[in-house]
Amino acid sequence: MLDFSWKVFSMTGSVDTYLIMKEIERDTVDAGEELREKLDEVDTPTS
Repeated sequence: MLDFSWKVFSMTGSVDTYLIMKEIERDTVDAGEELREKLDEVDTPTS
């Protein structure tokens, strides 16, 4: 999806498309960080 958004932006120069691309990028990074935090919780013993 990110590649598609970049291609549309590069072809049109649309600021709206660029902002959508950046939002997708930010959501992807946030999801990765959230997953890492959950995995860290699973790997950490609670005893």
